[in-house]
Amino acid sequence: MTPPPPGPRRGALALLASTQLLLIMDTAIVNVALPSVGEDLGSGSTGLSWVANAYLITFGGLLLLGGRVADLLGHRRVFLGGLGLLAVASAAGGLAPGADALVAARAAQGVGAALAAAAAFALLLLLFPDGPARHKALGAFAAMGGLGGVLGTVLGGVLTDALGWRATFWLNVLLAAVLAGGALRILDHRPRAVLRGGFDLAGALTATAGLGLVAHALVGGAEAGWLSARTLGAGGAGLALLLVFAAVETRAAAPLVPPPVLARPALRAANVLAALAQTTLFPMFFLVSLYLQNVLGYAPLGGGLGLLPLSLVVVAVAPQTGRIIFRVGLHRTMTLGFVLLCAGTLWLALALTPDGSYPSTVLAPGLLLGAALPLVVVTTNVAATAEATPAETGLASGLVNTSQQFGSVLGLAVLVAVATARTEAGDAAGAAAETAGFRAALLTGAAFAALAALLSVRPHLPARTTAPKERVPDPY
Repeated sequence: MTPPPPGPRRGALALLASTQLLLIMDTAIVNVALPSVGEDLGSGSTGLSWVANAYLITFGGLLLLGGRVADLLGHRRVFLGGLGLLAVASAAGGLAPGADALVAARAAQGVGAALAAAAAFALLLLLFPDGPARHKALGAFAAMGGLGGVLGTVLGGVLTDALGWRATFWLNVLLAAVLAGGALRILDHRPRAVLRGGFDLAGALTATAGLGLVAHALVGGAEAGWLSARTLGAGGAGLALLLVFAAVETRAAAPLVPPPVLARPALRAANVLAALAQTTLFPMFFLVSLYLQNVLGYAPLGGGLGLLPLSLVVVAVAPQTGRIIFRVGLHRTMTLGFVLLCAGTLWLALALTPDGSYPSTVLAPGLLLGAALPLVVVTTNVAATAEATPAETGLASGLVNTSQQFGSVLGLAVLVAVATARTEAGDAAGAAAETAGFRAALLTGAAFAALAALLSVRPHLPARTTAPKERVPDPY
């Protein structure tokens, strides 16, 4: 596919990056609104946890399938379908009469988000070939993702206080409708070539069920216990299905994930590093917000605004990441990002005190983390997708998105469990005990970042590739 002229490409990039902002913002908004949901629907902590977990499980479980479906059916079509399902499910959430209906709506939201996210990322890869243009586009994605986390926290507090928690779901309906309207205008619809070989139904079922069960075990482990029958059963069943999936792919005529793709060392390494990045980054936002609220006494809105300087640094650094890659190389830029991530997380952990102040504990290390975030996100995405042919863009998108999502889920589960165990085992009480728990969790996150920095030192990253000239599915 010949990329469209710069003007239309800029409009498409703005649309796709705004989709990333919406999906990240949605998660943050709902987290802020959960206490109000519990009061209104009379749901306990277990029910509330599944309002968040239902979304994470379906989102994480369906990203890989969503990417491949986009390759088969057309990226524009799947993108619009995902946004439509997200809007309908959000409306159902806004009208939910009880906790069970809300959990079902959140699960459906996750399905729509997985389809939209995988297709949006694949569209970006097709619109911006490997090189400086793609690096800049991925920087815009990273910037909007960082901004979405803070906007979600701020808007979640404002909407919940002013209009009630249901307004947060109706905001999704409005934004999804706006993005769908923009997609119909900006993303051209052209005839689409069909991939030969049919659809790998057995692979789709085993991969989706396996990933969903593993996600279920991860998000439920901290609540039910890591050695509980429910957690071990879900995790074991999920891993067994993934082994079945691996066996199916070696025999399928048109495998969901062709084994030669997974045989690429650069792709495997980049996806592992993408997961490790989110294992540190995603729970860091959650833990800092809790520290600001539970220890320093900030309101939920103040806790969200406390992360604003970090996000502004992300927005400033992300567009420059392409230039940094051009000057020092992809490999060195990635290693620099993980070193900064490790240093910033370590600094933040050691700075936390029960009687600290925002400037002395969160602000300075947060600025360093804001510089690290786009470096690791952009470089791991570049490395994970550089070898993908045009016919594999949805697959590459699904793989790296799945890696990032499971890194986020694993990181949140492990770090929250570490924080809870340290808080309960300590001799101190109140703010001192909570601070000790947050510090232990962040030190664990710094260890994950240090491991990623060591792994990134190896020269396993791909050289710049040129896509083969072949007839491929229309990206829209």
